[in-house]
Amino acid sequence: MTSALSLVERHPTLDAGSIVSSLVPPPQFTQARFDNYIPNPDYPSQEEARTILEEFAGRNTSVIKQAKLFGRSKKVEEFPPGVYLDGGFGVGKTHLLAAAWNVASGKKYFGTFLQYTSLVGALGYVKAVEALKGASLICIDEFELDDPGDTMMMTRMLGELVAGGTRIAATSNTPPAALGEGRFAAADFLREIQALASNFRTLRIDGTDYRQRTAEGISRVLTPAELAAQIGSAREVGDFVTEDNFDGLLAHLATVHPSVYVRLLEGIDVIALSDVHVIMNQTDALRLVAFIDRVYDAQIPLIASGTPLSEVFGGDMVHGGYRKKYLRCVSRLIALTNS
Repeated sequence: MTSALSLVERHPTLDAGSIVSSLVPPPQFTQARFDNYIPNPDYPSQEEARTILEEFAGRNTSVIKQAKLFGRSKKVEEFPPGVYLDGGFGVGKTHLLAAAWNVASGKKYFGTFLQYTSLVGALGYVKAVEALKGASLICIDEFELDDPGDTMMMTRMLGELVAGGTRIAATSNTPPAALGEGRFAAADFLREIQALASNFRTLRIDGTDYRQRTAEGISRVLTPAELAAQIGSAREVGDFVTEDNFDGLLAHLATVHPSVYVRLLEGIDVIALSDVHVIMNQTDALRLVAFIDRVYDAQIPLIASGTPLSEVFGGDMVHGGYRKKYLRCVSRLIALTNS
């Protein structure tokens, strides 16, 4: 697959086993620890969140072992069996989540909300729960409920896992009781949403987006000639660069399951996109968001011509129900194109 010179030439298949084995933190967070998370002193909630989550992660393994030792099926918990980090993008929530995963021992999983829902889609609900059962800790990054089916499915799955002794740590840009607002009739599923929220102790993390402390406020854009020159220079030093037309990439993403977007990126050092333009179709926009999340996880630089990538979400998208998702993506696009 790495020999393909464009992303559209790559056709990864959906493999349930690969999805399970990929439930680990992204490479950039392999060394994430609580002691190398640097709280911003202007926002005390960052230090507070680190302290509480470190305690939560440390208790995780000992509580499970104690339960098994005494043969108890239920445990008395001082707090709910989950911690939910609520805050804006770029305040270090994923770093803290990965730190908790790195501290925990035993069977553990780390993935985005999309990866877990994709696992259910690949294995079926019963087999997915069986695959995750017995874990001491499950970390869910970018928790979001975009439709009623996901709401009920995740409520049921988390309930079963928690009942079996698993603890849950999650991050999101939205408090758990407000998940789904602006995207579907959340009021119709209030009972399910409240049941989901009851599993978590919510920790609010305030702060500014660290990616934009040093990045410009817009994605860097190149002329076609500059793009060609940079592609040539990167290849001369041995970087593996893919070249794609923006429309071609959007069309190709529609043919690939989002859970395997990460496999589109194997072996790539730089992604080059030509003729970038504003997207008016929300389905295409959301696919691009999912793809950029994986590009950001892999820390692959983007070079592009046309419209700045940070300005591709057209119409009223950034003011609608997916506002936080788009703004997070814009933040990441600015970082990737200015790296």
